[in-house]
Amino acid sequence: MTGAPSADSRVFPRYADFAYPSIAGGRGVWLETVDGRRILDACSGGVMTAGLGYGVEAIPDSAFGYMGDIAYMYNHFFTNRPAEQLARRLVEVAAPEMGRVRFVTGGSEANETALRIARQYHVDRGQPERWRVISPAQAYHGATMGTLALTGRPALQEPFAPYLARHHHLPPATPRFDPTGRAALDALDEILDRVGPETVSAFFCEPVSAASLPAYSPPDLFWEGLAERRDRHGFLICFDEVVTGMGRTGSWFAYQGLPIVPDLVAAGKMMGAGYAPLAAVLCREEIYQAIAAGSEDLDLGHTWDGAPLVCAVGMAVLDFILEHGLVNRVEQLGPGLAQELEAAVGGLSITGEVRGRGFLLGVEYVDPRDGSSIPPDEWNLARMITETALENDLLVNSSHPNRDGWAGDQTLLAPAFTASRAELTEMIERFAAVAAAVDAHVRRMPAGGG
Repeated sequence: MTGAPSADSRVFPRYADFAYPSIAGGRGVWLETVDGRRILDACSGGVMTAGLGYGVEAIPDSAFGYMGDIAYMYNHFFTNRPAEQLARRLVEVAAPEMGRVRFVTGGSEANETALRIARQYHVDRGQPERWRVISPAQAYHGATMGTLALTGRPALQEPFAPYLARHHHLPPATPRFDPTGRAALDALDEILDRVGPETVSAFFCEPVSAASLPAYSPPDLFWEGLAERRDRHGFLICFDEVVTGMGRTGSWFAYQGLPIVPDLVAAGKMMGAGYAPLAAVLCREEIYQAIAAGSEDLDLGHTWDGAPLVCAVGMAVLDFILEHGLVNRVEQLGPGLAQELEAAVGGLSITGEVRGRGFLLGVEYVDPRDGSSIPPDEWNLARMITETALENDLLVNSSHPNRDGWAGDQTLLAPAFTASRAELTEMIERFAAVAAAVDAHVRRMPAGGG
């Protein structure tokens, strides 16, 4: 699919050297292009969003009933029935550990809102010195300047580094660098000692990583140590569950399978399931009460936050997940899916670790010359995989973090929760053929990799 976008297009694309297929429609886990191709979507719209598949008529039909007679109003002046219903249902059904919900329209906004809430919480409790944020280096939390600062990856931050806050970052507790999680805790202690724990507002991370380290979570030792340090030093724990929230890993939220409960959790993607732009921050009741008793004001808003239309879609999505038992389905099918993926690609020379958490699967690639090191940056295996897959009518999501030194090229698979068993198997079979073709290409390259 290399080449240039259509000369007739007036869209500003991400890639100026990519010939984008034009999508005409979709049904289930299949996308249809204007020229008649059928593409099997193994990544829920490419960014883990369309998790119920395409063309689910029950979503707009149900949303219309929830919405009532008005699609829009601004949440600084009014509340509305769909927003109130959705917030209550999320806390009752999906996140009983939380107390309040703040609706936004995208994952980056949710993570930035979590940062703002954490800061406001400390200020309203009389601790304005708490502003620093600590997060793992190998991460992705969004595309705004606030969220871009949360990663420790120079390759992502360039050329915007002059605009970004200077946060503090831990080396990731991966099997390659820190299989027990002890080194990450030591690094956290070093940062706390250096900057002063009384200046730290929040520790920000994904409980299970998505694009940055697909389907990876540190060992329990790390989470237990993080919880102990929160209790001792008073900072908040913010979890980015924009991808993993609402069932992706086999529980409503990924943190529910870990020995830790966050203070704030950002959700997105599956909240609107591709039918409306919807995300949220959920927080413990104590966080809200501190702000309500302090400034009484969280001065933050985006135009469509909490509007009736998007929240009505959120209610319809939540109903659909519950009615079809999809979280339980993901929990049941996920382990077998990961085993199928391992069996299909685990023997290739470019394959390193294969990981799986529910319907979130990851393959990390290695240099086939030694079978363990990060592939050379210039190979860009991620792009080879993604483009070869699309040429063969398969949609996956691959990332290329090699230059940052923490992980090699990776591919993420995130099927819709509604994909049939046959479709799931076909996704893995098609992906295995793609990976095998790239593996063969790499092995034919000159010894130096050029």
